[in-house]
Amino acid sequence: MTLIARLSRLFQADLHALLDQIEEPGQLLKQSIRDMETAIAADERQIRCLEDDRQLLSSKLGHFTGSLVDLEGKLSLCFHSDKDDLARLLVKQKLEIQQATQVLTEKIAIIKDRAQRLIQHLAERKSQLAAMKQKADVFLDESNPCPAHWEHFTGSVRDEDVEVAFLYEKQKWGES
Repeated sequence: MTLIARLSRLFQADLHALLDQIEEPGQLLKQSIRDMETAIAADERQIRCLEDDRQLLSSKLGHFTGSLVDLEGKLSLCFHSDKDDLARLLVKQKLEIQQATQVLTEKIAIIKDRAQRLIQHLAERKSQLAAMKQKADVFLDESNPCPAHWEHFTGSVRDEDVEVAFLYEKQKWGES
């Protein structure tokens, strides 16, 4: 069993090495930036949706508040007219609206909290994107070669060049 595991690791390592050679760091960096921009756009859409939901619920809440004020007037009229049966129906309706108002208020608070957390997360992502773009600009700037381009220098020195340089050095040291 250990032989199979070792062979599996060997093949996996070779596969990873092959993928490392195929991958182009600049392209991966650009794709990461595109992915992050897509995620930021999705977050912004979600924030807009949450804001639309909050506005809709706030509108309903305002409607319910107006209904409660209207019911207060009707209840006053029923009690002054000794219409207890009608007043009971209005009290029931008032309680239902109050419960709905409470539920809407809680939903609005939840939406505000989610939106606030998403806004903070979005700000962090935008900051990370800006830093990544700044690093990418430096990394991908082809007009400014960095020392990493010279790491794989494969030049060779000919024997004749060594002999000529040796004679120059010998002459320089002989004059001193």
